[in-house]
Amino acid sequence: MTQPSFVPIAEADQVRRAYRLHVPGAWSPDRPAEVPLPRRTRARSMGTPGPDQGFALKLARRYADRLALSEGENPEDVIVGSALLAAHRAATLGRAPCAHDVTWALEAWGFLGGATSELVGRRRRLFSGVAHDYALQRALVDQVF
Repeated sequence: MTQPSFVPIAEADQVRRAYRLHVPGAWSPDRPAEVPLPRRTRARSMGTPGPDQGFALKLARRYADRLALSEGENPEDVIVGSALLAAHRAATLGRAPCAHDVTWALEAWGFLGGATSELVGRRRRLFSGVAHDYALQRALVDQVF
């Protein structure tokens, strides 16, 4: 606790002023061991790492009551598949998934309405069983991107 200036105290007992730190300058990765840019392995079934990808599944579940499904399509497969596509899209852009990524995935496959019969047949083959099979999940994302 600081003391008022009119109270007589010894020089060693006085409160010291705080050290002022200098403002750091610009930084760049110029050391020999620095990796300047992340390198992504582009191979099938490798996935795309990105921040907070599980959030895409939470966002996709918000659309469960608005899905326009045809006969034989499982809503859980659609939710998981669209979350995977949204997470991949966001990670490719270097960010976490947002609602726009999920909307993009659902609209691209006509799950929010307006799908042609050809698109329905293709999406039925791609999304069938995706909710419970990792190999199908990787195949879906690899075929789309």
